[in-house]
Amino acid sequence: MTPSWRKPAGVLAILALIVVYAVGVAALADTAMQWPMPAQLLFFGGAGIAWIFPVRPLLTWMETGKFR
Repeated sequence: MTPSWRKPAGVLAILALIVVYAVGVAALADTAMQWPMPAQLLFFGGAGIAWIFPVRPLLTWMETGKFR
């Protein structure tokens, strides 16, 4: 059984996705810091959780080769 190339490629894609996502959130952080505290809580809490949604299909693809 030969090792799959999907796992290393998937790890690199996940790392790239997280970096792009973090840069995007950081770019919006200055604006969000001027909002009222409840809005900041929703923004940063949502941003802290939302990154998993694009990563989840990548994890599935890494294991099965399919995005579903």
